[in-house]
Amino acid sequence: MPDQEVHVSGDGQPWDVVVLGAGSGGYATALRAAQLGLQVALIEREKLGGTCLHRGCIPTKALLHAAEVADQIQHATDLGLHATFEGVDAGALHRYQQKVVGRLYQGLEGLVSASSVDVFAGDGRLISSDTVQVTAQDGSTQNVTGRHVVLATGSRSRSIADIEIGGRILTSDGALDRRGIPRHAVVLGGGVIGVEFASLWRSLGAKVTVIEALDRLVPAEDPALSSGLARAFRRRGIEVRTSARVASATQDADGVRVVLADGAAVEGDILLVAVGREPVSDEAGLAEQGLTITSAGVRTDEHLHTGVGAIYAVGDLVPGLQLAHRGFAHGIAVAERIAGRDPLPVVEETIPRITYSDPELASVGLTEPAAREQYGDDGVQVVEYSLAGNGKSQILGTTGLVKVVRQTEGPIVGVHLIGARVGEQIGEAQLWVGWEAYPQDIATFIHAHPTQNEALGEAALALAGQPLHSHT
Repeated sequence: MPDQEVHVSGDGQPWDVVVLGAGSGGYATALRAAQLGLQVALIEREKLGGTCLHRGCIPTKALLHAAEVADQIQHATDLGLHATFEGVDAGALHRYQQKVVGRLYQGLEGLVSASSVDVFAGDGRLISSDTVQVTAQDGSTQNVTGRHVVLATGSRSRSIADIEIGGRILTSDGALDRRGIPRHAVVLGGGVIGVEFASLWRSLGAKVTVIEALDRLVPAEDPALSSGLARAFRRRGIEVRTSARVASATQDADGVRVVLADGAAVEGDILLVAVGREPVSDEAGLAEQGLTITSAGVRTDEHLHTGVGAIYAVGDLVPGLQLAHRGFAHGIAVAERIAGRDPLPVVEETIPRITYSDPELASVGLTEPAAREQYGDDGVQVVEYSLAGNGKSQILGTTGLVKVVRQTEGPIVGVHLIGARVGEQIGEAQLWVGWEAYPQDIATFIHAHPTQNEALGEAALALAGQPLHSHT
């Protein structure tokens, strides 16, 4: 076995912060800590950027943009334009996707290189409350010690017992690596990942069937968004089967066959297993160091401290929303706390959520059922504003709504949107919820016309009892 080296920072002392994992939460921790003058070691076994940059957010959204363009071409005659959609050049589409990823990866490498962060390549394992052992590809090991350790090991695709991944049965990782558009894609899971792939494959010419075990698509979202998405998918020719459980899934050289619990069968040429993601908490020696680990991840307090030594956890490793921007926020907050500042805790209810399907979904805060559970039926007021009354939405040819939930005679606690490009509008809604704004406060703001942003203002006007382009 190669000799083990013990590494310390440039001044011969332990690093101020040792970060295990260089995904969204990990590199945000490292960069912010370095900005604050701390000595930082960052450990990563693959590429800087993690799942979001290389196997998640960025490559999927690049494909979804291509899908949007394909849809626009196919409906160009509705606008009086002559254009035809002649198919997909799979190789060129993949090169476009990788070009987007490559540019962002190059930029991130430049940011880290320009900082004072020391990067260690290899598998990291927590061997004490202040030390991570790094094993390089050649088998050599070195110990990296820090006054604080931040765990950012991320998440991976969740699998289902008795469904073996491989061949024509894929997770999102395999779907992104796959060349070509399937003839008929069967998507197991109607959450964010499932509906995004269903949407883009349909736009690029595939037949798509979505199978969801619960009674509606995107079950974590407000029921109004679930219903709107199901209607939109049916109009687009996407078959949706809810309350449907899988009994078996098999494959052969020609395709896949999924048998449901009721005996019905669905056949296609690929099966995407998109039943969510799970934290990578069973590796890196976390349990051996006394951290509390559940199926949802590593348990922390509101400041993301694990309760063991000076160990923190951030991002998908921590139970809650699995979103890159949540990881960024976690990393910044932990770095600032280590540096002696007193940042506010990251509040889940103020984190915006976007599903980049067609139509898009965007939300922040409490759904209507969650608000009624918290405040009671009499303690909640709701307004839904249809995008049919919004000029820019008519120009874009989209339908949908803005739904605003407030405490009765109190602040806004939730905002939910469905329609083309509504993800770009969620920033203002986040401010409403985060600052506990009243509809009367929003009613005084002027929203530019004609924009989709105007629909937010109209919904607030209606909730304040001052509707302009809608009925009370």
